[in-house]
Amino acid sequence: MALKESKDLQRKARVFREESPGAIFQQELKQYTRNGGNEAIMNKQEFDAKALTVRSLELRKVVLDMIMKSGGGHIGGDFSVMDTLVTLYFDQMNISPENQDDPDRDYFIMSKGHSVESYYAVLAAKGFFETETVVNEFSQFGSRFIGHPNNELPGIEMNSGSLGHGLPVSVGMALACRKENRASRVYTVMGDGEVAEGSVWEGFMAAGHYKLANLCAVVDRNRLQISGTTEQVMTHENLHAQIESFGWNVIETDGNDIAKLHEAFEQAKTVTDRPTCIIANTIKGYGGGEIMENKAAWHHHVPNQEEYDQIVKALEAKKEGVLHE
Repeated sequence: MALKESKDLQRKARVFREESPGAIFQQELKQYTRNGGNEAIMNKQEFDAKALTVRSLELRKVVLDMIMKSGGGHIGGDFSVMDTLVTLYFDQMNISPENQDDPDRDYFIMSKGHSVESYYAVLAAKGFFETETVVNEFSQFGSRFIGHPNNELPGIEMNSGSLGHGLPVSVGMALACRKENRASRVYTVMGDGEVAEGSVWEGFMAAGHYKLANLCAVVDRNRLQISGTTEQVMTHENLHAQIESFGWNVIETDGNDIAKLHEAFEQAKTVTDRPTCIIANTIKGYGGGEIMENKAAWHHHVPNQEEYDQIVKALEAKKEGVLHE
């Protein structure tokens, strides 16, 4: 076939693909999404703070079982960050097993990767894999459910756990989405101890410079890390002002109150000229009762049977309280 004829056929094929009813529908669908049609496309349910709070307490029980069976896990941070993850995955983000390969989906990086148990529990509840599978296989020999996020699993964008990497990577993802005119938003969750990493501040600086309004970072501000309080290790007393000085919109909220988290994330979406950081003030071990709440020793701890029973009792009591409000 002559070169001219080959190129002509290629041109006709391209035109057919681009102007076919299916292609035109996809183009219109993407444009509708960019113009604010996300909720209609996703058939998004009405926000229900009570239902999501109950879910977050139930998922803490999944985390507890995961750690008991595996013999290891960062339970304190799992419990503090759970409400943020539940709000993101069941209220805010356009991400599901059905659209995980869609370039216009939202993107999430679990930068505080040591709280992987809560991340796995939420992904399982979202339908990326079976809850029973992750409980039984977490941290077992040969399992894909390793002790930090593993992107060989569905729903996980990148491996993490080496602290300080999530925000810089998220900056690159947000910049790429903006350059390609995608509707996507990019979210990342960091620990407050992690904020001592220098690469985090490089990420804050770059995101502020590029005015990445499609980027939302969350700091799980539970004020405790493995070696003590964050103020003892590396003070964060002026964290709000420090992040704000890098050109960010900063929102502080109660990170263990799903209704308030919902409000913060909704507010973040209205900011169009800079990235947003939500400082989620939380309690380490939240929901587990007096035995583990606000105790640095529970950063990484495997409960004995008596402790397990007390935590289950505390979770059930809190759940009953929510249901009967």
